[in-house]
Amino acid sequence: MRTNRPFRRLTALLVMLLGISLTLVACGGPSGAGSRPIVLNVGATTEPTGMDPATDTGAGTPFALLYNVYETLVRIDENGEIKPLLARSWSVSSDGSVYTFKLEPNATFASGKPVDAAAVIASFERTRDGESTTEVLKKQMSHVKEMRAVDEHTVEVSLTGPSRRWLYDITSTAGIIYDLSSGQNLSEQPAGSGPYVFSRHDIGSMVSLVRNKEYWGTGPRVDEVNFRYYSDANSMVAAMLSGELDIVSNLTVPQSVGQFSDASRFKVLEGTTNGEVVLGFNHSNPALSNLKVRQAINHAIDRKAILDSAWGGKGTLIGSMVPPTDPWYEDLSNTYPHDPAKAKQLLEEAGYASGLTLRLRVPTLPYGPPVAKLVAAQLREVGIDVSIDELDFSTWLKQVYSQHDYDMTVVAHVEPWDISQFANPNYYWQYNNSQFAELISKADSSATEEEQETILRQAAKVLADDAAADWLFLLPNLVITTTEISGISTNTTGLSFDMTHVATSR
Repeated sequence: MRTNRPFRRLTALLVMLLGISLTLVACGGPSGAGSRPIVLNVGATTEPTGMDPATDTGAGTPFALLYNVYETLVRIDENGEIKPLLARSWSVSSDGSVYTFKLEPNATFASGKPVDAAAVIASFERTRDGESTTEVLKKQMSHVKEMRAVDEHTVEVSLTGPSRRWLYDITSTAGIIYDLSSGQNLSEQPAGSGPYVFSRHDIGSMVSLVRNKEYWGTGPRVDEVNFRYYSDANSMVAAMLSGELDIVSNLTVPQSVGQFSDASRFKVLEGTTNGEVVLGFNHSNPALSNLKVRQAINHAIDRKAILDSAWGGKGTLIGSMVPPTDPWYEDLSNTYPHDPAKAKQLLEEAGYASGLTLRLRVPTLPYGPPVAKLVAAQLREVGIDVSIDELDFSTWLKQVYSQHDYDMTVVAHVEPWDISQFANPNYYWQYNNSQFAELISKADSSATEEEQETILRQAAKVLADDAAADWLFLLPNLVITTTEISGISTNTTGLSFDMTHVATSR
C-alpha cells in the first residue's frame, strides 16, 4: 500500500483593508514584520488534565495537541480512512505482522532535529515500555515485538502476530512521535513536529498554541490558536455571539443552533462523529452481571426521547459500539425497543421484582448531567431507583475509570475502533465475554478487509444482543464558525480538533 502526501505551495499575499495592512508572507508565515498576528479563539469543553498524551487518560489533551503539536506516522481523516502524515508511505507483509514505513525525509521537530527512524523507534518504545504510560496505550503497543531502522528514513516494525487494528491505533495517541532528544519535561512542555508549538496552559481557562515557524510541511495560516474552556455550554454560546470566539469546536447545547442563523455572521457545520454516548455498566456488580437486568435497562430507556430532550434531536441512534463511518457498521438501534412492560417482566424474572438501587456516576461534561437525569427518571418508572453523583472529569477519571467505583456511568467514547475495549476485561466496564473477545481477536488477524468487516459486524451484534451497555446515541459534530473561517472538517472521527488547515480571510 502506498499513498503520497500532497504538498501545497504557499503564495505571498498582500491584503489592504481600509488603510490597515496585513502582510501574509509565505516564507515567514501568516503575519509579516510589523503586522498584527492572526489569533483564533476556539471554544471547547474538555480541558486537558495533563500535557503528556502518553500518561494522561483524558480526551482534552489529544483534542488540543494531536495533529496540531504532535504528529503520527499515519492519521485518520474525516471519512475514517487512514492517510499518510510523517510516513510518506507504508507496506504490510503478506501475513500482516510486519509494517514498513517510509518517512518524510524533510520532516523535523520544532527544535529542528530530524524525525528519523531513531526518533520513531524511541517514541514507540516510550509508549510501549514507559512506567507511566496509560493502560490503554500500553495494550495497544504491546503488539510491537521489535523495531529496526532499515535506514535513516525507513522503519520496520514487527508485531507479535498479524494485526489490522494496530495501524488504526497508531493514528491516535499511541502513534505519537515525540522529540525525546529535546530534554523537555513533556508533562509541562510538549515537544513535537506539528504545525503548532505549545505555548502555555492557563489552568481553568486556556491552552495556547503558536505557529511553528520551522514546520517541515505546509505551515498553518494563523499565528496563534487559543483553546478556551467553558464549564457552562451556554456561556460558550454567549461568547461566540458576542465575538469573543471565532470557533465553537462542538456545540454542546444543540437546542441553541438557531441563535447562529445569521449567515452574514456565522457558518454552521453539521456532520457526524465517532463519539458513542454510552450508558456503561460495571459488570462486577452482581445485578448488572445478570443479562436480564441489562436487557431490562435497555428496554426501559427511550433513547429517542433522550436524544430529543438532552441533545435537541441532533445525533444518531445506534445499538452497538460502531459509528456509521466504520465500514462494518449496521443499524442495531432497535435491538431493544422501548418497552417498559417488558423491562418490568425481565426484572421480575431476574429476582428484582421488589426493586433495585444503582449508583449513576457521571462526569460534569455537557451531556453527562442532563442525560443522567433522563435515564434516572425512565428507570424509576420500571422499579430501578437511581442515585446520581456528578463528578468533575478528573475525579471521574480517578474514581470511575481507574478505580471502577460505580454501578453505571455515562460518557462518550471517541477512539477509533473502540469496540475492542469491550474485549478487555480489565477495562473500567469489566465486561468479559469470551465469544466477543474471540471475534475481536479474529478480526484483528483476519486475512482480508472483507473478512474483517464481516467478523466485526458479528462482534457488534454479539455486543448488542448481550446488552453489554446501552448505547444512547452518537454525538453529532456541530461546529460554529464566523464566516471568515475555512478549513474545518465536517466530520470528526478521532480525538483531535485539527487546526492544521484552518484559515481566515479577515
